[in-house]
Amino acid sequence: MKKNVDCNIRHVTTAETNIFAELGFEESEAKRLQESAEKEVELLLAIKRQLMQEISTWIAENKLRQAEVAVKLNVTRPRVSDVVNLKTSKFTLDTLVMMLSKLGKPVSVTVG
Repeated sequence: MKKNVDCNIRHVTTAETNIFAELGFEESEAKRLQESAEKEVELLLAIKRQLMQEISTWIAENKLRQAEVAVKLNVTRPRVSDVVNLKTSKFTLDTLVMMLSKLGKPVSVTVG
């Protein structure tokens, strides 16, 4: 049974707006939180790109087609293409770590 949902959107925050300021933080704190969040996102993207590059390198070294890799990873060929093309938004870290593990390339994490 389909429910009738009333979606009254009262406010939309644009991409350029500091969400922390919108949430009521003081300007200096909002700026600090925004900068911190942006740094974390960049770090996450760098880690994803590194893991994806490892998978791409493994594919090239083993001279495999994406379809063959897809079978080994139990994913679709377009999914392998997304890895090779570094489409970071389509993957979580744990998915990339599991892919590398399936390829015999376990990942270790160091906290410093």
